[in-house]
Amino acid sequence: MDAAGIASALRDDAVGLVFVNVLLQQLGLPVPAVPTLLVAGSVASAPAAAMLAAAVVASVVADALWYLVGRALGYRVLSGLCRLSINPASCVTGTEARFARWGVWSLVVAKFVPGFSTVAPPIAGTLRMSLPSFLAAAAIGAAAWAGAAILAGRLLREHIAGALAVVSANRPLAVVALLTGVAVWLGWKVRQRVLFERSAAIPQITPDELLRALASSRPPLLLDLRGAAMVAELGPIPGATVGSHDDLPAAVGSWPKGAPIVTLCACPEDAGAVQAAQALLRRGYRSVRPLRGGWEAWRRAVAAAAAD
Repeated sequence: MDAAGIASALRDDAVGLVFVNVLLQQLGLPVPAVPTLLVAGSVASAPAAAMLAAAVVASVVADALWYLVGRALGYRVLSGLCRLSINPASCVTGTEARFARWGVWSLVVAKFVPGFSTVAPPIAGTLRMSLPSFLAAAAIGAAAWAGAAILAGRLLREHIAGALAVVSANRPLAVVALLTGVAVWLGWKVRQRVLFERSAAIPQITPDELLRALASSRPPLLLDLRGAAMVAELGPIPGATVGSHDDLPAAVGSWPKGAPIVTLCACPEDAGAVQAAQALLRRGYRSVRPLRGGWEAWRRAVAAAAAD
């Protein structure tokens, strides 16, 4: 579609297009909404207030659905979303850390933080944030985010119209440039993922092996890296020390360098436990292994052992 066609579509039904685009993006589909908001703000004849309202309603509807999913499924939905991240450990721990630091205001800024917008609503549900507070914060954040894009479109309408005209006049080159950009982005993502997986290659311990080791004469020290909210919700692991990546030295400062240590997390691919184990090895601890399968595997192993 050329520049005139794009402008015509937005003039005919800017409110509907904005609503659908924002809804799909906030549900997690790879359809960026900011370009649509910018162009709509620059060429649409619909009132800016109507487009802003459509964007806010669409965003809050999607966020509310994710909130309910998080409330029903808990940390499983966050872990599932974070599996798509380059660094699953930082996705899980970083998301919870933001909520611990900013509280309800984290939802206001979520739309402006890449990657945080999708995982923020389900973690809010997981942490049992008040629904009225959640909806209010989500609406304020969506209004600020969409309003900024629409306003920028209005202020830059001449530049955006010129850019659309250039793209329309040079369509083959524009397609090549777009495909090249997508290929470079995907290549960077794949490279970062490969580097992460390569760094995660470290000997691990299974839950059954850990149970036997804990019953031995020289039990390992257990470092629980689950988030504070998850520990409070599901309870601590008897004998384990609760810590985080930010306070590893404080958590293990009194532990002997030669003692066997096991790290445990509730992260996809045991990423947090692996990273903590590597950090401890770099600090001179000689025997550190992450628990394979993390919290879920440990909970199943304990239940199976209790049933025998």
